[in-house]
Amino acid sequence: MCGGDGLVNEEKRLVIELLPEVMPLLKDAIKESSIDKSADGDEISAASARAPVGSAIVAAYQFRWFVTQVDYPHLGKLCNFVIPCALTALDHWSPQVKGQGMISFTHLAKNVNAAELSQYEDVILDACCQNIVSDDEIWYHVVEMSVLLVTCLKRSNPRSPWFEKMLNEMLGHLERQPRNKDRRVAWLTFVEPLLHGIGLVLVAHFRRIFPLFFKWLHADDDETVLLVLERVHTIMRLTWIRNTPFLERLVDELALLYKEAALRIAREQIRSSVLEILILLQQCKGLQFKAAWDKHSNDVNLTGLCLSLSGNTTNTVDAHADQFHGDSLQRSSQPLKPQ
Repeated sequence: MCGGDGLVNEEKRLVIELLPEVMPLLKDAIKESSIDKSADGDEISAASARAPVGSAIVAAYQFRWFVTQVDYPHLGKLCNFVIPCALTALDHWSPQVKGQGMISFTHLAKNVNAAELSQYEDVILDACCQNIVSDDEIWYHVVEMSVLLVTCLKRSNPRSPWFEKMLNEMLGHLERQPRNKDRRVAWLTFVEPLLHGIGLVLVAHFRRIFPLFFKWLHADDDETVLLVLERVHTIMRLTWIRNTPFLERLVDELALLYKEAALRIAREQIRSSVLEILILLQQCKGLQFKAAWDKHSNDVNLTGLCLSLSGNTTNTVDAHADQFHGDSLQRSSQPLKPQ
């Protein structure tokens, strides 16, 4: 037993007992080659001269191993030992060290309660924001970590400024290299809970989100296209695409994508998703959608799509409006810790 909360095997029990003793040692080993914030000149060279970065990398991997051997509910009792070491790893200049800290924080977010992290929540979220502008090799980890932590810590406070701060930092990083496939796929894969956390306030970010989406809808890889369509669908249900100048452009881009899909491997999936989004737009925007779609109604390459849309009437707008309004008030993602 550990803390009276559940059975653990002998190996895990040993790790739990050793962890409080090992964490301070690993933290010191990582910190030894960290950048001295007060140093002048080449800070990384100065840090490396004090201690080989290899020692910090080894310590970071050892740290990650120890942390990931413990899960819910036992890990929560060890937060005071784990979090300072994880923050030290995130503060290191080496991407390899940072990456292990991010993996550890991701495991932590999935295996502890928000209350167990609350003592450190602002420090943790600030560290996430500081690390969003990271090397591409660890961008995947920083997005997953940041989304999990902000939705775990701020789920009960949908108006927390941390949601918007996190989104703004991520969008800024994406805007600098919108054609970077790895960067966009990682973000599109993990951002869903953050979108739910922000909810209706996403409307204020349309001017930054949709220009990226419009570029990515025509990306060379099907993975990006399908992920964008999923995120567009989510945003529609959360915001009802209200008060936006992007409706007509969205309809145009979806119509173009439907035609382009003829040459793609995932043709059927893409066309099915496009149709689903257009039907939702038709149902929730009514006459606005009709005005935007009219220009495409005689396109011979969209005959099948036009027939599908003509089979849906817009007289259910009010019913769907209530549904979308209800969806827009939802702010929480799925629980992050095991039930």
